[in-house]
Amino acid sequence: MARRPRQLDPPRTSTWGGARKGAGRKPPTNRRATVQHRQRPEHRAAFPVHVTLRARRGIPSLRLERTFRAVRAALARSSSARFRVLHFSAQSDHIHLIVEAEDTRALSSGVAALKIRVARAINRARGRSGAVWAGRYHAGALRTPREVRAGLVYVLQNWRKHIRHVRGFDGRSSAPWFDGWAERPTPPIKDSPVVAPRSWLAAVGWRRCTVGPLRKDEAPRGAADGPLI
Repeated sequence: MARRPRQLDPPRTSTWGGARKGAGRKPPTNRRATVQHRQRPEHRAAFPVHVTLRARRGIPSLRLERTFRAVRAALARSSSARFRVLHFSAQSDHIHLIVEAEDTRALSSGVAALKIRVARAINRARGRSGAVWAGRYHAGALRTPREVRAGLVYVLQNWRKHIRHVRGFDGRSSAPWFDGWAERPTPPIKDSPVVAPRSWLAAVGWRRCTVGPLRKDEAPRGAADGPLI
């Protein structure tokens, strides 16, 4: 019986093809890490939330007068019955906020609408178009009176992390309207861009901490100068 010819495999090579360790374009070393796309935890209305929005590279400083006026006006229009902006501060390339939301969906949709509204305001103020925010927002629930108080210091006094030898109250934040200072500033003539809290933690609970009201010499941990919390 005639033997069937055997098909030979082509010669293998180790110099081309397939995934190789270390292959491909290398990411830039100076790129800032972004928030990972994990499913966010369920949100409870009882907990205020610290939200951080970071601007893309090339966006003019958010603390410039014209830009900040636009940001403040947009934030003032961002509160609703189910989502409320309680406190904020604008730094050169990011915004910190403390917000309340009725549930997970209200938090997600509220922040999304806020991002769009503020981005459009910035673009109008600067005569530009295109994306403003870099990646997703960061959000962390404040679950105890001490966490809320620390969050208030972090947001309202965040300028002391970025600017040396500043004192008093940050005019690029909602600090002038905040009623929880030990030494209260003269309230601005303008209407407040933030709304009163409804949750017990944000309205009453943090005030019962033994350290008392916020002091204008307090600063977040890692600030350039001043007492740390």
